[in-house]
Amino acid sequence: MKIHTILIVFLVFLASCGVAENTRKSPLEASFTEEDYAKGQCKFLEDGTKYMIHPDALQSGGPPKDGIPSIDDPKYVTVTEADEWIEDNELVLALLHKDMKRVYPLQILVWHEIVNDIIAGDPVLITYCPLCGSGIAYKRMLDGEAVEFGTTGKLYNSNLVMYDRKTETYWTQIDGKAIIGELTGHELKEISIDTVVWRDWKKAHADSEVLSQNTGFKRDYGKDPYGSYYEDSFLIFPVDNENNTIHPKTVIFGIEIDGVYKAYREADLIALGVINDEINNTKINITRDEAGVVTIVQADTGKEIVKERDFFFAWYAFHPETTVYEINPNS
Repeated sequence: MKIHTILIVFLVFLASCGVAENTRKSPLEASFTEEDYAKGQCKFLEDGTKYMIHPDALQSGGPPKDGIPSIDDPKYVTVTEADEWIEDNELVLALLHKDMKRVYPLQILVWHEIVNDIIAGDPVLITYCPLCGSGIAYKRMLDGEAVEFGTTGKLYNSNLVMYDRKTETYWTQIDGKAIIGELTGHELKEISIDTVVWRDWKKAHADSEVLSQNTGFKRDYGKDPYGSYYEDSFLIFPVDNENNTIHPKTVIFGIEIDGVYKAYREADLIALGVINDEINNTKINITRDEAGVVTIVQADTGKEIVKERDFFFAWYAFHPETTVYEINPNS
């Protein structure tokens, strides 16, 4: 009964996303080298289209291209104003960039998935895939030009597939890799962003700007169409690689160091406060502050390592070679 209910709610959600009232686009820098193509091992369709993931491996998520509309002209309100409609226990995406603080409530992003933003003069891409629990930010610069992104209506490994409105190249949200089209083999530059509880963030950062519900679209903000999906082991869409030793919806922070991948459970970090580890001969420190911001740095240099916060199943689907940090009971 629970799965049946989820499917019904999900189909209602898809139907509600079909028509957008606002299709505003404003053409507005990630430079790439030929080495990217060599690394990507690009292949070609009969029509000459480059790809790393064959189009047949993509699945329809239901809505058509841009059926889940991106927010291209974001507006902001104060924390005090937003506190009138965001519940204390709600999750939000929070970003600190060049001394600016921006908050993107998941109650809005669940209906839009992409915000094409400009923060402190930098074009930034805010993304959220409800199916994977992944809130990720990137620089949205392609060959020196700021470019908007939209939703393709397709999924790969249950993950949002985006497209850029300059070349129409398809990109995965997890890892930000171009998989079909002109820029195949390229990768977007990730920016740190955190998924935090509103109660904790607003207390620590009362001077933040919060994405307004005034998006130009009519959506039932505050009601999540995915219901209990975030806790259930049930996946709506299949994935290529599975690992059932950990509950699929376990929240992890995934990182990569020189081609080596590792995941850290959010619950372990909350319990321990600090995690010190070594990956590929690189010592790292992981901390979490009172606002819920997780910072991962190289121990010797203090250089930040940008993490992804995903459900475990999603991280594993893309990185089946990953290891998972285990607490040493004797430590």
